[in-house]
Amino acid sequence: MQITPQITPHSKRYRVSPLVYMLIPVAFVLGLGGGYLLWGSSQPSGAADTSPVRRVTVSTDDQPFLGPSNAKVTIVEFSDYQCPYCQVWDQQVYQQLMKSYPNKIRFVYRDLPLPMHPEAIPAAQAADCAGDQGAYWKYHDALFNQQYGLNRAAYEHYAADLGLDGKAFSACLDSQRFLSKIQANANDAASAGLNSTPSFVINGRVLIGALPFSDFKAVIDEELAAKP
Repeated sequence: MQITPQITPHSKRYRVSPLVYMLIPVAFVLGLGGGYLLWGSSQPSGAADTSPVRRVTVSTDDQPFLGPSNAKVTIVEFSDYQCPYCQVWDQQVYQQLMKSYPNKIRFVYRDLPLPMHPEAIPAAQAADCAGDQGAYWKYHDALFNQQYGLNRAAYEHYAADLGLDGKAFSACLDSQRFLSKIQANANDAASAGLNSTPSFVINGRVLIGALPFSDFKAVIDEELAAKP
């Protein structure tokens, strides 16, 4: 927030108490803190959220997933390929989760493209087009690694690296036939009160933000220990 200073006539002079100079550093620090809180609270992609635990119901039908379909714990991630916090979570937590709970969790990915990310929807469509050729998760990983960035040329480059049929992949992108699915994912997220990325639903329990592995482990372990 920019503050416009008030200009006073040069003929007027004001004597400033030394106490004011002593308080300037304190006011500066408080101003920074206040500005951070105001700016941070307006950001749709957050590192963490300390709101109380709540439960919601979200569908997993016709969505890409890893792990047993009958796993006791299902994690649904609503994410955005252009969200920097989503990328951090994918690299620092997602891989560790999958290694720590082999055959114990089902991980479902759903798209929640944010309006300020122009490549979120094209990237999501590219992942689904790769899924047409059985390479959804490899392509998902490539998008978050972002070796070539996020743009049409990059999507085709990722497809080529994975050995996909380039002509079929490009035709799929041009058709935009997965756009309605992506929009439906976003609508479902909004209906569940989820409007930031990454957002997670673990057996109905909501976690918001790129939280550390320990937060997910605590919830997963509770759900695994719970009676059927």
